[in-house]
Amino acid sequence: MIQASNVPVSLDALLPENESLFRREIARTLGVKTSAITEVKLLKRSIDARKKSNVHGVVTVAVELAEGADPRPVKGVAVKAYEPPEPLSIPHVEPTGLRPVVVGAGPAGLFCALYLARAGLRPLVVERGASVDERVEIVETFNAGAPLDERTNIQFGEGGAGTFSDGKLNTGIKSPHIRHVLEAFVEAGAPEDILVDAKPHIGTDLLVGVVRNLRRAIEEAGGEVRFLTRLDGLVLEGGAADRPGVADAVDEVGGEDGEARVTAVRLVDERTGAAEVFATDCVVLACGHSARDTFQMVCEAGADMARKPFAVGVRIEHPQALVNEAQYGPAAGHAALGAADYKLAVKTDDGRGVYSFCMCPGGEVVAAASEEGLLCVNGMSRHARAGANANAALLVEVRPDDLPGDDPLEGVAFQRQLERDAYLLGRGLAADDVEGADTSSESDSAFMPPYTAPAQTVGDFLAGAPSTPSATVTPTFPRGVAWRDLHDCLPPFVADALAEALSALDRKLHGFADVDAVMTAVEARSSSPVRIVRDDRFQSNIGGLYPCGEGAGYAGGITSAAVDGLRVAEAIVTERLSETAAPVICEGIASAQPVSGETAFCEKEGR
Repeated sequence: MIQASNVPVSLDALLPENESLFRREIARTLGVKTSAITEVKLLKRSIDARKKSNVHGVVTVAVELAEGADPRPVKGVAVKAYEPPEPLSIPHVEPTGLRPVVVGAGPAGLFCALYLARAGLRPLVVERGASVDERVEIVETFNAGAPLDERTNIQFGEGGAGTFSDGKLNTGIKSPHIRHVLEAFVEAGAPEDILVDAKPHIGTDLLVGVVRNLRRAIEEAGGEVRFLTRLDGLVLEGGAADRPGVADAVDEVGGEDGEARVTAVRLVDERTGAAEVFATDCVVLACGHSARDTFQMVCEAGADMARKPFAVGVRIEHPQALVNEAQYGPAAGHAALGAADYKLAVKTDDGRGVYSFCMCPGGEVVAAASEEGLLCVNGMSRHARAGANANAALLVEVRPDDLPGDDPLEGVAFQRQLERDAYLLGRGLAADDVEGADTSSESDSAFMPPYTAPAQTVGDFLAGAPSTPSATVTPTFPRGVAWRDLHDCLPPFVADALAEALSALDRKLHGFADVDAVMTAVEARSSSPVRIVRDDRFQSNIGGLYPCGEGAGYAGGITSAAVDGLRVAEAIVTERLSETAAPVICEGIASAQPVSGETAFCEKEGR
């Protein structure tokens, strides 16, 4: 079997009903008769829209040719022997020690726990929010105007923040684990298209079921999942035992070279307030980018933390038809294309990056607050991407030296201030007017309702004028918008960078700076502003603490977070294997069935 890459095909040939046309075009490109192709398997597909007069597909295929067929591919097509992807092998470890604790049920936590469970380590997963089904109900209730639930919302709950997103699975990292992650998603109910699409996505409506099935797979493999359970403290031995983030710490036995080591965690049931000290020597901290209280606790416990670059800005909405036309020209509307996306980036004159992020074709802007009196926005799409609007984060780079002092959590304070300013502006309040006042009041008719988002048209923003409603874009933010001047809630360097970048971005995507495009503030949760430092064993300076995923500063999306979860799990299992002579039985991440005759391995990858 051969693999042919960079094969051009027509849009019509990409349609499922045109399989015979697809074969003919593959045969023509390979320089063989159609009858010489005995089997063809689609491995990857993408769209080439660089020339609007010739929008077409580009595929990679595995082809079985009849004996004697001699392929003579056209120029630009690469042919080599086909090598099927290797399955992920998971060593079996006898569960003789303490159970690992995985904090957070987002992609990093779920994939880490699934690997650990199938390795035989019976992990305990704790998630501060509710199960995904209960979570959907709570989010829908909040969208309809109910008070914010700080425990369960778009940021917190089973599946993590990515559950309410476009469900994008493409990533900029290189790793063999990407295939393993995609296969596990398919095993859990995701469409098989994600295995071949260059820009795979699942969509919020399908992610709910996928997340539920991943949790069930963890439980079936021997793991345990507790919802509405919050990590409240670390119990350490060694090191300084009197730090504020250390719960019930002891200092009787020093760790290796005097380092502090985890001996237990303090867990709190959010429903009853009951606390439990759970003995463990392994804590995977996969808490997500919005667990600000957890960052504080871990910092106070003595974990090394560092500032990292992040970004803030707005969500920008356009008619999806405008984006389709700009990207595909006359081909817009072809059944093989669907809703068009974009990925844009420019630098301002002073070198500051401005870029789009988490673009949601046919999607909607969502209410992503997780703290009372703070407002932030995000975006999501359903699998069909059938909404009238396209939206994306439009972000401005925030550098560590943009912030005062040397506190590693200063970025968190910066985010909170932005979100408070946006909340007040949306309600029609000024900070000076409400010092000490209850700004969350649902009954105060003098102000807009809580969690009304400030919004402004691009035209008014660039003109520095008080905003009026858009003539062509109906904002999708579920709690409603108030037409404001966003300069009143954005830091000057952010507002100035956005204004400078809009015209440059318009040259990349015609219509991006359309005067009626709508910007909704504030987008402040694109990534974590801190990194919890870890070594080449994936551990913090606190022994047994494994920072993991996006919240810890080691990922930037669903797939990269899931991959990081697998890498951390591999490190834990490798360490456990070094401590025991247990026999090895291996199994794949996407299947609970043992793979006989395999040996353990740990794939090391660069970032």
